[in-house]
Amino acid sequence: MLRDDEGERRTGTLLALLLVLYIVARILQLYADRFPTLLIVVLHVLPPAVFALLHGKITYRWRGIVVFAGLSLGIATLLESVSLRTGLPFGHYYFTDVMGPKLIQLPVLLALAYVGMGYLSWVVGLLLVGHYDEPLNGRRMIFLPLVASFVMAAWDLSMDPVWSNLYRAWVWKDGGSFFGVPVSNFLGWYLTVYLFYQAFALYLRGRPVAPLPLKHWRLPVLFYGASAAGNVLLAIPSATPAVVTDASGRQWRSADILHSCVLVSIFVMGAFALTAWTRLSLSARDSV
Repeated sequence: MLRDDEGERRTGTLLALLLVLYIVARILQLYADRFPTLLIVVLHVLPPAVFALLHGKITYRWRGIVVFAGLSLGIATLLESVSLRTGLPFGHYYFTDVMGPKLIQLPVLLALAYVGMGYLSWVVGLLLVGHYDEPLNGRRMIFLPLVASFVMAAWDLSMDPVWSNLYRAWVWKDGGSFFGVPVSNFLGWYLTVYLFYQAFALYLRGRPVAPLPLKHWRLPVLFYGASAAGNVLLAIPSATPAVVTDASGRQWRSADILHSCVLVSIFVMGAFALTAWTRLSLSARDSV
């Protein structure tokens, strides 16, 4: 029993350190001209991915989180690869060298982002739907993937114009109406994450849920909230060009891109995080 308690404390400490490391990465993003961009990208992606594996191991055991990681990696990699060649479902785009090594034109780090942010968004969606401590059955098997997909798509909505236009991590060949990003990208994101969320929900159907402390569920909400807060930091003036031009030749004011990112982060991502935190706190109080 003592060994189990000690192991839980160590895991909890490691999860908290991963959150701190991610916060550091978001601060470093303000100094992108002083630090290697790849380092910033790695620190954006790896802490959430490792957090997902460790936290998911406690929530769903190793088998469950491996299934989640396999579904998210498999489905996301498939649809991204298809879109790189055909334009469906995201649109026509290509990745630059900013995100590091690629496998069949797809950056490895991007695939891992689906695991990390995908898991965080799943937990936030689980808390929003409610009854998080009960087996997944009935209408919750339908509503949870739908809600969690909105939570995940909100993250892409907040960051895609920034990373495509200001950091040039990827390029939309034909531009798009949302600050150079096509609407099809967000529809494609929703479809992609919905598919692996729905598949994971079917895997979890009727499986017992281990009783877990309140702090276990709060950590993913804090992590998702830290992502939103990190986007808000981008409003601090930095050495970005005043105007950027997308691949179609259309020009956009950098300030407009950053301010839209901030607004989405506060009023969409922030709303999801705050509502999940509130529902968690209220359900915990009612159970006392």
